[in-house]
Amino acid sequence: MMRIGKVATPSEGAEALMESGARFTPALRAFFSRRAHQNDVEDLVQEVLLRIQKRNPAPIVNNVEGYLFEVAANVLIDRGRRDRSRRRSDHCEFQEIHHPVDELSPERVLQGREQMARAMAALNELPERTRRVFILVRFEEMSYKLVAQRLGVSVSAVEKHVMKALRHLHQRLRDQDDVDHAGQRDTRRPG
Repeated sequence: MMRIGKVATPSEGAEALMESGARFTPALRAFFSRRAHQNDVEDLVQEVLLRIQKRNPAPIVNNVEGYLFEVAANVLIDRGRRDRSRRRSDHCEFQEIHHPVDELSPERVLQGREQMARAMAALNELPERTRRVFILVRFEEMSYKLVAQRLGVSVSAVEKHVMKALRHLHQRLRDQDDVDHAGQRDTRRPG
């Protein structure tokens, strides 16, 4: 219980209350640690002390501890309202494991270019009509029906050309990967 003998000015009352608040800081930490996330405890304690300083309460506070914990409870209520309105529980912490950095190293860029060149070479090995159907369906994103109308063939023929192209590309790229892996094994072997 804080009683000030003489009539104090509002700023003197606030200073006395701030000193008492500093004395109760460990108790405020314990209060918040049971009710809030551990990372928020120090911020909440500071918010209580800041509110007391801003409010400039009456020079006489009969129950300092009660007043501090009333402010602390209000801080928690306000934080809860803010968190709900901002949907804080829906947010996730930024951690690299959840949001990996996609680094474009020179090696990775070179690998991508080589893969693209192999895919284009394999695509160019296809018969003209099959290649054209595949490009219209996969790159131009046209429907099978529209490609069939444009080229004057059946939808079934378009499906067959796409399947033929996919099988060829898959086979050629898999063969190239096998050659690449064999070359890597050979370079690792001690001669």
